[in-house]
Amino acid sequence: MSAAGERRDLFGHPRGLSYLFTVEMWERFSYYGMRALLVLYMVKYLFDPARADTVIGLASLKSGLEAVFGPLGVQPLASHVYGLYTGLVYFTPIVGGLIADRWLGQRRTVVIGAALMAVGHFMMAFEPLFLFALTVLILGNGAFKPNISTQVGALYAPGDPRRDRAFSIFYVGINLGAFLAPLVCGTLGETIGWHYGFGAAGVGMTVGLVIYLIAAPTLPPDVRARTIAAGGSRPLGREEWAAIGALVLLCLPMTLFWATYEQSGNTIALWADQHTDRAVNLIIFTAEIPVTWFQAINPFMIFAFTPFVLMLWRRQAAAGREPSTGAKLAYGCLLNALSYLILFSAALAAAGGKASWLWLVAYFAVLTVGELYLSPIGLSLVTKVAPARCLSLMMGVWLATSFTGGLLAGYLGSLWSGMDKSDFFLTIALIAAAAGAIVLALVRPLRTVLSSR
Repeated sequence: MSAAGERRDLFGHPRGLSYLFTVEMWERFSYYGMRALLVLYMVKYLFDPARADTVIGLASLKSGLEAVFGPLGVQPLASHVYGLYTGLVYFTPIVGGLIADRWLGQRRTVVIGAALMAVGHFMMAFEPLFLFALTVLILGNGAFKPNISTQVGALYAPGDPRRDRAFSIFYVGINLGAFLAPLVCGTLGETIGWHYGFGAAGVGMTVGLVIYLIAAPTLPPDVRARTIAAGGSRPLGREEWAAIGALVLLCLPMTLFWATYEQSGNTIALWADQHTDRAVNLIIFTAEIPVTWFQAINPFMIFAFTPFVLMLWRRQAAAGREPSTGAKLAYGCLLNALSYLILFSAALAAAGGKASWLWLVAYFAVLTVGELYLSPIGLSLVTKVAPARCLSLMMGVWLATSFTGGLLAGYLGSLWSGMDKSDFFLTIALIAAAAGAIVLALVRPLRTVLSSR
């Protein structure tokens, strides 16, 4: 559905974008609010031997993990649970995309997903239901995530040059929620009680669901409905299969990117807690930065840096030097590698002591620019390249790189306790650099396929 004739009220874009921006902001508030607390909650509270037995199913899960990875202490077990959670929330979008494409359509699937996530966050207040709450959140995210993103692309006609910029604006909404979440949910969880933080995440998701229901008249019709109306039952053609193949090939380096990026919510939280001097000394007062507040740096920088990155791309485009989509993905991976080299340097400089919190600020600054070159560009790429009849499914497949990346992130994070910290950060940097090298190797062979649609 084109935006032609619609009133535009957000930087010259369809007004539906402003609603989807806001809904995604609240959904990410709920997700990152819970994520900011999750590892600390498990390590410092829930997985304490005196309390862990009350969690239904935890003993069985631990036994299963130990059968694969050997004996697990509290921190490695928490890292694996974190990895399973952050991985599975990006695997279930394959199923959510398939359900939307085949049966329910994007709108109804989004509503179901949002409702499930709201319930899951409130379930986190009940310690015995911890694993059940994570399961409900995983299923809800699977229904919500691919279908909200495809609706952004559906606001624009094929070839509309505003699409890439729309996803960058949409990405600001994601990170505005992610910025506020640690400040609100993290502060409540750390200072008042863990369950208050989780409850605040549930309230945020409920607000997002209400806004989505209000926004219904401004949103495009389901892609499935339009495809059926256009006689979309014919088999996929050669070009469509080639586009699908190109996206699948790019999934491998994306997996490596997310495996390294996801350390920012896992081992980086432990680095901030145990190995960072968080004292801020000013003339008037001295204070210590709460651990969860560091999780707000990256999303804050996303919406602070986005205008400058977009300005850079516009200037490069005017001069005929804007990087291709593939090159942007590669730069994102390489900047990610550079961010971990900064922490490698911090660990060497600290020499077993505590490093300044400014190292973490520098880490997040470089990580953020890398993310801007990769994540919103990847979402836009899928909506441009994937065949319309399997658009939500392919968005789910693309998001599933965070599933495999999350599982790998959990494994990598389990090495934290037994490794020298400088060696750990160097390992992560090398994996991120390998992802960039793979993308660069694929850019030329895939250029024709990706630019032909």
